Amino acid sequence: MKSDPRSRSNRLRLLVLFLVLSFNAVFYLTGKRPETVNGSGVKTSPTPVKPVSKLVAKRKYSEFPHSQKAHQIACSNCHKFPSDNWNKVRRGSDAFSDVTDYPKHESCVGCHRQQFFKGRPPVICSICHTNPSPNDSSRHPFPNPRELFDASPKGKTATSDFAISFPHDKHIDIVSQTSGEVKFTNAAWTNTRMAEESCSVCHKTYKPQGDGSEEFVTPPPAKSGDKFWLKKGTFKTVPIGHTTCFTCHSADSGMSPAPTDCAVCHKLKPAAPMADFDPALAAAMKVNDKIVADEWSRRDSSGTFRHEWFSHAELSCSTCHDVTKIITLDASTKKVSVLACGTCHATATSDDGGALNFEIDARKANAKFECTKCHVTFGKLPIPLSHQKALAAAGAK
Repeated sequence: MKSDPRSRSNRLRLLVLFLVLSFNAVFYLTGKRPETVNGSGVKTSPTPVKPVSKLVAKRKYSEFPHSQKAHQIACSNCHKFPSDNWNKVRRGSDAFSDVTDYPKHESCVGCHRQQFFKGRPPVICSICHTNPSPNDSSRHPFPNPRELFDASPKGKTATSDFAISFPHDKHIDIVSQTSGEVKFTNAAWTNTRMAEESCSVCHKTYKPQGDGSEEFVTPPPAKSGDKFWLKKGTFKTVPIGHTTCFTCHSADSGMSPAPTDCAVCHKLKPAAPMADFDPALAAAMKVNDKIVADEWSRRDSSGTFRHEWFSHAELSCSTCHDVTKIITLDASTKKVSVLACGTCHATATSDDGGALNFEIDARKANAKFECTKCHVTFGKLPIPLSHQKALAAAGAK
């Protein structure tokens, strides 16, 4: 009896299908193809194929990172100058045209329409709104003015995406109104006229002790002994808003950059150098002041240096800072050299009273000794070559 050709064909197809499925099953379960024999009779195995991860990093729509490529567009695409509330966040004579409010919804919906209608409430709304809902349109204070924003729950922990590009060399002669040699005032600002003409226009001793009896920012523990505790008058202020800048760079003056040229001064923040700062110590001291926390976390020379200390206050700013060479976006140009400290604190020998001499001698005698006279965390590190050179320079005098 002859077999049906169509039946043989169907059986052949089923056999081929079975072999293909078996082959794929082995590949799927083992992650590699079965060994095969090449033309020379040697068994070979193809390089195992790594399974592609299905996990995709979720974007945090509760934040707005200006550093994201899609967000690096002209500031005016989102921010209106001036904001509608510019004369409400600052009152009376303190008010001036400024960007003081969040962008309108149109700025967001163009790219984030999907996120606007996802979730109850949508996560993206929390960037601006305190309690997103149809019945509550209240918002967080806008980051400008900083005084209002820093006092808010969001502002207390917020970190800006931007650093300020400010050319000191172009401003120092204009601000000080001097000609010829650049003059600097004493750090204590004892000379009021010169103070107004120079560094103190922008930088003032922050919350000084003055004539008060309490020298510490917060009460130290009863048995703290000589351990470091942050003192008042440690830091100098830096401008945190446009108030001083817009004195000259206003719409009325026509001086460039104009108030609408945001990107001339506001640059994405570069990587910061390691700081002589310990967040755990600041928390233990209950340092809740945002300006103090910000300034301290940027200290990349001495974390304990106190500007108000009388021997420091008597010095000229130029003793430590080469203002004309400062590039605010380049931390290396702002770093205070230990040679400046060595002017007073490095002597020919330890017997001459040099604090730097004492600390280095103590470290040489005991490898576990921590240099706490000037440092918070750096004192645990190996002694830098720069410190050795400062001692050598003092000994050569």
